[in-house]
Amino acid sequence: MDDASKIMIRPMTETDLDAVAAIEQASYTTPWIRDHFLNEITAGYSWPFVAVIKGVVVGYLCLMCLFEEAQILNIAVRPDFRGRGIARSLLKHAFHLALEQGAEFVALEVRSSNSVAISLYEQLGFSKTGIRARYYEHTEDAVLMEKSIKENQ
Repeated sequence: MDDASKIMIRPMTETDLDAVAAIEQASYTTPWIRDHFLNEITAGYSWPFVAVIKGVVVGYLCLMCLFEEAQILNIAVRPDFRGRGIARSLLKHAFHLALEQGAEFVALEVRSSNSVAISLYEQLGFSKTGIRARYYEHTEDAVLMEKSIKENQ
């Protein structure tokens, strides 16, 4: 089932932090702590936002924009809502927001073992640009990926 048409995407607020932290805990072996998300909310160069369906936070994305580069720092979808187009919607929202902030490309890093995420990123136009060896917990490589978002492409 595709829930993309039912998604409302809005800026992350402090009232979202319990739901965001729960999604983070369910999604990552070394999750961000609540204060990290709070810092993203208050930082002047960050644009964290959430995906909401029927009043429930089901996903989030933290975007940082500096000059021509936008960086996706964190993205996750609640496990019971995965495979419904939510991550794709969050990423497309990030592209529009980054472009509005003057970015020309979006970069991210992803675990080399996360083939589902890598496939989604490639479907959305990301290309692999490098590897950070043993980046995650000093054991797993990070795949570096970028996507151009220039308006005149």
